[in-house]
Amino acid sequence: MKNLARLCVRHRWVVLLVWVLLFVGTNAAARAQGSAYANTFSLPGTNSTHAYDLLKSAFPGQAGDTDQIVIHATSGTVADHERTIQAALAAVARQPVVGSVVSPFCSAPFASERLPSGACAGATQVSTDGTIAYAVVHFALPGFKLRTPQIQAVETQALTMRTPDLGVYFGGNAFGQLSSPSSSKGEVVGLLLTAVVLVLAFGSFLAMLLPLGIALFALGVALAGGELLSHAIAIAQFAPILGSLIGLGVGIDYALFIITRTRQEFKRGATPEEAIVTAINTSGRAVLFAGSTVCVALLGMLVLRLSFLNGVAVSATLAVLVTMLASVTLLPALVALIGPRVLSRRERKHLAEHGPEPALPSGPWQRWARFVSNHPRTLSALALVVIALFIVPFFSLRLGSSDQGNDPVGSTTRQAYDLLAQGFGPGFNGPLSVVGAIRGPTDTAAMTALDRRLAHDPGVASVLPLYENPAHTVGIITVVPTTSPQSVQTADLINRLRDHYIPRATHASHTAVYVGGITAIYADFAQVLGSKLPLFLGVIVLLGCLLLMVAFRSLLIPVVAAIMNLLAVGASFGLVVAVFQWGWGSSLIRAGTGPVESFLPIIMIAILFGLSMDYQVFLVSRMHEEWLNTGSNEEAIVRGQANTGRVITAAALVMVSVFFSFAFGGQRVIAEFGIGLGGAVVIDAFLIRTVLVPALMHFIGRANWWMPGWLERAIPHVAVETTEETD
Repeated sequence: MKNLARLCVRHRWVVLLVWVLLFVGTNAAARAQGSAYANTFSLPGTNSTHAYDLLKSAFPGQAGDTDQIVIHATSGTVADHERTIQAALAAVARQPVVGSVVSPFCSAPFASERLPSGACAGATQVSTDGTIAYAVVHFALPGFKLRTPQIQAVETQALTMRTPDLGVYFGGNAFGQLSSPSSSKGEVVGLLLTAVVLVLAFGSFLAMLLPLGIALFALGVALAGGELLSHAIAIAQFAPILGSLIGLGVGIDYALFIITRTRQEFKRGATPEEAIVTAINTSGRAVLFAGSTVCVALLGMLVLRLSFLNGVAVSATLAVLVTMLASVTLLPALVALIGPRVLSRRERKHLAEHGPEPALPSGPWQRWARFVSNHPRTLSALALVVIALFIVPFFSLRLGSSDQGNDPVGSTTRQAYDLLAQGFGPGFNGPLSVVGAIRGPTDTAAMTALDRRLAHDPGVASVLPLYENPAHTVGIITVVPTTSPQSVQTADLINRLRDHYIPRATHASHTAVYVGGITAIYADFAQVLGSKLPLFLGVIVLLGCLLLMVAFRSLLIPVVAAIMNLLAVGASFGLVVAVFQWGWGSSLIRAGTGPVESFLPIIMIAILFGLSMDYQVFLVSRMHEEWLNTGSNEEAIVRGQANTGRVITAAALVMVSVFFSFAFGGQRVIAEFGIGLGGAVVIDAFLIRTVLVPALMHFIGRANWWMPGWLERAIPHVAVETTEETD
């Protein structure tokens, strides 16, 4: 590390040029190639996947997403505008990615679906009062395979029917992709708050600019790299915002830790090169180790073998990796250019007049560290009570997928959702497709009987008659629930269909019948992820413990860290449930109530375990350094906490500013990440790392640093934060 630091200092202009070329090159390539982000779901073996496969074989032109063009007449009825509507829908039907369009008017030549009675399907697509209607767009491909320009072309054709008296809105998964933001409106606010925190922490404008500049510069490289990667692997549409959230948080924090140590060395009288080399050799090592733990935690999602999560894991890991490398190469080069000006004018003047400061800590954090050492049991009990209160809502966690009724007010998907609910009932936004394989009259009779029985279920608003494909090999029953797609009652209906109605109707014929549709797909997705959660949690905890064991040559420190991380995770999920499921304060961030996104726990666990390890590494590595220097457990804990307390809390405030700012961007899933991660950082930094961890280490005593001799010899030696004399 010393050699790397000296190289970056002595060849600062070369290092700066390399990073500038990397930034320009990746962004130019990304601009030329464009992005190919897509929400890819692959759930082999699930009930909804079997339904999709049957539909694909029977209706190859309609196997993709089924979306709606919602038409609202503000004057008269939609029938008054039939000619305009038909012309626009005919143009939509000619789009290459559109398999078919079902018009709300029976006179449309492209309304290809017919009911067994001979009536057209469109007869049911106009509300009772005639002011709301919808056209069904069957895309030829699933939504995640459609490109933005393809969907945009369909929307452009449909908008030609819009007039002052006729509103046109778009609902469904594919159209929803057009309104998915690629950035958060709260980023600027978060950066401004971060700048304020850094100015207060450093008292220097240049010292404030360095962490912000490093994080933004590295994030620019990482996001451009993510765009290029999206052509090679499937990466979810929200991945760029999630990458920005993580990249800004860890990037600013890593630079903050290194700059803080550099400033301490300047105050001790070190030359610029000595200060930078010492900072990189100590805090820089901790940054590399902490960043590596975040990457390992994120890449742990790969063990789940879900394509949707693979791309998110790789994209987020790239953001962390680039910011980590920029912190230990680009940052020292920039600090070498600035020199002692990373100190405030007052600090430089004090250093010139009074000489170097002693290395021993002093001030409020020294007094707090002593207070914790004197009252470990009382403070631990109080902290645990507070954390337990945050954890309580976690036991009400319900995983699922929020529907478009939670989209921002005024968005086209939200308006389409509200109009469909108003004209046809809330369950109309998430119809279920009961799909069966027809091999003969017995199968047809079984599905017909199933159709009749479903009409009497209290959770069913309407059931369309059985419809078979032209080859009579697949039958479809469309079921409209009485409740919204995200409702727990709709999830219960799906379970009743699969566990009760279908087995009862097919017990004699053994007809293969499955429940599909986007609502059923999301239900299966939640079930699959929930079943894999214990495995993922076990892998992450085990890897984290092994890394800390290697770093600190201890058995108990990794165990304590794992328990603390689990507490932070439980508290963060409790906060998410309280806000997004119970609705406490959700109106402030314009997020409706509903289930927590099914993929949120796995991604959040990966991020939180990584970030928690960051603080654990920065805190305990300094304690370990003092332990090596003094040999006193109590003195090492007090000095380590006193030296890192201010920078950890400042770093936490930076992360909280960044994370919470993303909660106001108008996208519910990103708001969930922002609130969950921000709350976890508050609990982790201000309760766990400043109270529980040091208190427990005081209680454990010298056993903190104990490891059996045979294990000591077996595991590799890796120095995380060394003393100044170590190369």
